[in-house]
Amino acid sequence: MATLLIRGGRVVDPAQGVDRVDDVLIRDGLIVSVGHAGGQPLGRADETIDATGLIVAPGLIDMHVHLREPGREEDETIETGTRAAVAGGFTSVACIPNTEPPIDTQAAVEFIHQKAARADNCNVFVVACVSRGREGKELADIGQLVEAGAVAFSDDGAPVYDAELMRRAFEYCRMFDKPVLAHEEVLELSRGGVMHEGLVSLVLGLTGMPAAAEEVMIGRDIALSEVTGGRLHVMHVSTAGGVALIREAKRRGARVTAEACPHHFTLTDENLRGFDANFKMSPPLRTAADVEAIIAGLVDGTIDCIATDHAPHAREKKMLELDRAPFGILGLETAVGLAVTRLIVPGRIGWPRLIEALSTLPARILGLSRGTLRPGAAADITLIDPNLSWRVDVRQFHSKSVNTPFDGWTLQGRAVVTIVGGRVKHRLVG
Repeated sequence: MATLLIRGGRVVDPAQGVDRVDDVLIRDGLIVSVGHAGGQPLGRADETIDATGLIVAPGLIDMHVHLREPGREEDETIETGTRAAVAGGFTSVACIPNTEPPIDTQAAVEFIHQKAARADNCNVFVVACVSRGREGKELADIGQLVEAGAVAFSDDGAPVYDAELMRRAFEYCRMFDKPVLAHEEVLELSRGGVMHEGLVSLVLGLTGMPAAAEEVMIGRDIALSEVTGGRLHVMHVSTAGGVALIREAKRRGARVTAEACPHHFTLTDENLRGFDANFKMSPPLRTAADVEAIIAGLVDGTIDCIATDHAPHAREKKMLELDRAPFGILGLETAVGLAVTRLIVPGRIGWPRLIEALSTLPARILGLSRGTLRPGAAADITLIDPNLSWRVDVRQFHSKSVNTPFDGWTLQGRAVVTIVGGRVKHRLVG
């Protein structure tokens, strides 16, 4: 029986209320124990990792990743995307279905599972389409997709525009206790926009995307969730008004969860002054007040999770003029560093809350038997050096694309070892 001992790290497992310096023993891909049984050392193992000074956390889970395959392999593949995931400390990702063709059939779900198994980097869970072809006209075969292994449903990249279709999606998904992951946008308000609508867009002469485009749709979907009892997960919240709507819905007891992306609590619309398409994303970068509201939402739990919305694009696509370049930013390999730098170092949150947002709650929302170091759980573990200062260098990225505005930034905190099913899948060297 293969054994792995992680010795002397700060073990942080919010699912069990654990936060202490201790050892973790793994055998045959499962957690055996955390701590010294009966006060006795855990003993020897086939391999020992010295985790002194490191955070030992349940494997990080990114519930919002675009792997692009099938159809846009020039941007990313399942193999390169999952390699980027483990390099960033993520042991599991949930892939979004805006592929070509979209993931709206059992065969498409099985294709993703087969490609992920062949890549053998990290766990890949499938988010399937709400509507056939992501066209927003007809509900996808929810039951068959659940049977194939879909863990959630979304038409991300576009909102589910028909309110009646969204209502029925909530009703069907409720029968299987699956969440609907909603991209919240009123297209008539945001159409043609390239950035946040505000003073900066006015000065730059660029068409804006108002905060109301997001907030109006959040309000609609919260109302539909409450009417049906369905589970709503609001993707990539970017506005102060959106945070307020979610906070109030939670106070009423609505079945609503939400995520924020690192770029939305790090950057603002001011960054577009250089017309760099790497800062172009949807929803767009907002104001400093919106950034502060996102951070406050993470602090008080209004926003449950941190997700990257990892959206790779081939270099030549982002080299187009700002109004022609696609929306999107890489996220898997910078998420931990940005979260530590922006949230931990300034003292806005502590490590238990960060691990909860990056592992425990994504697992709970998606219904995954992960996100904990409880004995018997899958040995998915991320070791993070909280003090490591490092420089972002796209030339060292494992993703197939390089569309990040953070190239050259110095960040603090980085995943140094990623363990999936008891096997070391990534180890930072040097």
